[in-house]
Amino acid sequence: MSLTAEEQAAREALRARQGAGARCDAASAPAEDLLLARRGTAYFARKLAELSDADLDAPSLREGVRRRALIAEVGYHARALAQQVGAVRAGDSVQPIAPEAHRAEIAQGATLPPRALRSLVHHAAIHLDVEWRDLTDEGWTLSAPLEGQAVTPLRQTPRLRARVVWQGALDLGNGGRLADVPANLRADLAVPGAL
Repeated sequence: MSLTAEEQAAREALRARQGAGARCDAASAPAEDLLLARRGTAYFARKLAELSDADLDAPSLREGVRRRALIAEVGYHARALAQQVGAVRAGDSVQPIAPEAHRAEIAQGATLPPRALRSLVHHAAIHLDVEWRDLTDEGWTLSAPLEGQAVTPLRQTPRLRARVVWQGALDLGNGGRLADVPANLRADLAVPGAL
């Protein structure tokens, strides 16, 4: 997505106000998909905050998946993406996370105390956002192996994350509505509970 002259001017004015130390997205970053991911993260956080600690033990709308496991999955997804993006950005060799290890991590995460489970989601999302903001224009052209896929261009990771957090928010089963999902992402999502 390319910015209009007005949007570009507004972006430059914001960067000037923030100062040299502020982290900003690279000019070639997929701005629309980053916005979808960031809004989805905020929406998921809001739906999670509406749940009491006891509510975390209830089933989600995904068949056979409890809310705790769903929340852990969303948190560890952000952490895995952040680790992959960070490794690629640093020029380190990157190995995809083995599906078995990822499932074991989610199962273990689902046993965390409520406060730790909520913190996992919060901190992993921040870490991922920092990694995205640290990518240069060239960095957005690189690729990484991700779970279930051979290699994924980094510029596709915000859209991937957007699907995970919006779907997760719907599948929590506490009032998230498909109508709340941005129109340009709705077709990418399953009906709540269908995954």
